[in-house]
Amino acid sequence: MVTVKKVSQVDGHEIQMEGVQGVAIKRLIGAAEHVPTFAMRLFEVQPGGHTPLHTHAHEHEVFVVSGRGVVKGPWGEKPLEPETAVYVPPQIEHHFLSRGDEPLRFLCLVPLEADR
Repeated sequence: MVTVKKVSQVDGHEIQMEGVQGVAIKRLIGAAEHVPTFAMRLFEVQPGGHTPLHTHAHEHEVFVVSGRGVVKGPWGEKPLEPETAVYVPPQIEHHFLSRGDEPLRFLCLVPLEADR
């Protein structure tokens, strides 16, 4: 069955964990929709906020919806702005930082089993 919903219909929550500052997540498509392969999440990183510096066994793809920031890792920093796409390979240390006056909002797609 096809699932169609607006972001405003999805409850989100602030992420509370070490290394995170000012980040909220909305799980748009995932296990609750009985999808077989991928999960789609919307992250909102407040100005000056950041995701944790981390690695994981899965790849993920990111699409910047709004705001400005950087993705940082062993390669240094790469700028992020609306309509920027990012691929992060497995086992590469990285994190996302908001560097604008408005929140950095991005879609993040991961394998369903990685969406915990």
